Amino acid sequence: MFTGIHEVDWASLRHADGSAEDVPGVLRGLISADPAERGTALDELYGSLHHQGRVYDATLACVPFLLRLVAHEGVPERAGLVDLLVSIGDGERDGGVGAVRAGAEVFVRLTADPDPEVRRAAAGAVVRFLAEPARALAVVRERLTAEREDGVLIGLVEALGLLARRRPSVAGQALDLLAAWSAPPSGPAVRLAALAALTSCAPERVPPDLVPTVLRLLRERSARRTRVPLGPGRPDGDSLVHRLHGPHSSDEEGARLLRTLHAALDDRLTERATLLEGQLTCPDPADRCNAVWMAGALIREWRGDHTVTVTLLGEQLVGEEGRSRHAAVSVLRTLFALAAPAADHLYALVSARPDDWVQPRRGPGAVLGAPLDALARTGDTRTLPVLAEVLSAPEPPRDVGSAVLCLGRAGAPLVPALRRALGRVPLDRPGAVQRAAPLVRALGALGAAEAVPELVRLLEGGAGPGAVLTEVALEALEGIGPPARDDALPAIRAALGGEHAGAAAAALWAVEADASAVLPVLCAELGADDARRRTLAARRLARLGPAAGAALPSLRRRAVDGYAARGGRFVRDERDAEECTALVCAVCAISGGTEEVARPLRDLWTAHPPVRRAVAACLAGLGPAAAPLRDLAATELTRLRRHTARPPGHGSHDIPRDEELLRLCREAVAAA
Repeated sequence: MFTGIHEVDWASLRHADGSAEDVPGVLRGLISADPAERGTALDELYGSLHHQGRVYDATLACVPFLLRLVAHEGVPERAGLVDLLVSIGDGERDGGVGAVRAGAEVFVRLTADPDPEVRRAAAGAVVRFLAEPARALAVVRERLTAEREDGVLIGLVEALGLLARRRPSVAGQALDLLAAWSAPPSGPAVRLAALAALTSCAPERVPPDLVPTVLRLLRERSARRTRVPLGPGRPDGDSLVHRLHGPHSSDEEGARLLRTLHAALDDRLTERATLLEGQLTCPDPADRCNAVWMAGALIREWRGDHTVTVTLLGEQLVGEEGRSRHAAVSVLRTLFALAAPAADHLYALVSARPDDWVQPRRGPGAVLGAPLDALARTGDTRTLPVLAEVLSAPEPPRDVGSAVLCLGRAGAPLVPALRRALGRVPLDRPGAVQRAAPLVRALGALGAAEAVPELVRLLEGGAGPGAVLTEVALEALEGIGPPARDDALPAIRAALGGEHAGAAAAALWAVEADASAVLPVLCAELGADDARRRTLAARRLARLGPAAGAALPSLRRRAVDGYAARGGRFVRDERDAEECTALVCAVCAISGGTEEVARPLRDLWTAHPPVRRAVAACLAGLGPAAAPLRDLAATELTRLRRHTARPPGHGSHDIPRDEELLRLCREAVAAA
């Protein structure tokens, strides 16, 4: 298997972690007698040789050895290695496809391997890498006739879907086979896989009663299903390999089947919602748990009335099935105000489990328990007494201030508790910033004039963590505005000459509106070397409106002239887009019109969706003067897909950001 491995100059090759001289040892680890060592070796292959899907020169040098390993029945991790080879070769970038395609005959042999996991993985590899489409179809057809394992049959059916999408010359035959396997006597799991593939490739060949059929098959499958324990020799732990390739006690296969179907249905939201409602009321808890995560994905990506779905998510909080309850709470936390239909069940869970109000966590202090946090994020005022009690602890959770922010002005009764909690934060200890900053932000958002003395003390705190909190305190004073004048004005003016001069200028404008003191500071910040400072300066100048007229020449030079000088392409990346948006919106806010910057605003809106909230806020503030750009907001209101739609794991605040954009667009349309 390793013949010639020492003839490769590994030290001259590179992978994600640098020199590839460690690769021979990693490859040999794959045949170790120790399951943990094999799992670690496969982890390292994914982490260094194929990090984030990238193919390195060391990756290509490994492919011949990986092909030999998967061809040897004595190697326990072969299914994972086939998946790795598929990932390396699936696509034209970085030369991976050619290297893997050279070993395509290996995958043909593996479709008849004794190991069902290997057979399943090999089916997709044959379709991807075998040069002749007709032969790939013949291999899959033959294996469909001979195969008896449902899991492998599902893999073969999925391979037919790939053939239909990628190999036009055999697409019709592949679709005929899919249609045949989507009907009896195929088992329910195989029929679900075939229906998902047909929905994706040829929706016109799907039965009109697709959703009822899928729900019936799902229940039939669940009645037959038995949980598969971890196989012998498989590492049972939190390794990357185990998460990616190991069998799970939960129904991962069912989740994958339904995810594929939901992805195929795409924007057919009525059918997807009906399907979810059926899934969320299934008798099998694993089916319901899978449905919870799919509901979260649907709401995260698509706009609309999700009341029924969210209500059913709330129903998962009732009863003793812990996995579904945990999943439902996790999803409801990401919905914020949209989780309101589940608020009663969340409140019942919070009331019944006071021991779960606070959860320990690594880092500076504990955090709020997920049910309490989810309920607070809906804006439900029933959290007020609970949050007050949590705030009274010697060391309150570090995120409690963020929860208070979700209550809006309804959180005003918590101001005394917030002040006391802030006073108990020892600013000379590690983690002080993480604990104090959310409390300060909450006080500012609530306009808590009675907290001005505490905020001034933060400004006067000098070096250490207090200095880091200076900007946060200044922003809070800006939120409080004129009521902070008497106690905070000297400290704010003193901060104008410091590291956080821009924030001090914004606070001074909010407190006293002294343009003569504010404008020079913000104009100087506009020329800073740091992009963040320039962006904040432009945003703060916009808040001055016409009073910042003296800054217009500089803003025009950077926004309008800079755009023209680059031929209409003055944005390099998302950070650059934020700065450019701040500049053009400042020109609008100060000049009172959009004529000078209409084209860059349109281009930014189209090319960089994350800046749309800032543009919509600018248009809403302009009133009738925004009429030339009203169509941007009006068109956004007709779109079904959220502007924040991204793969899972990219942040839990995407839904409220999109909901805020919709609110601002409605305001902009009405104002214009």
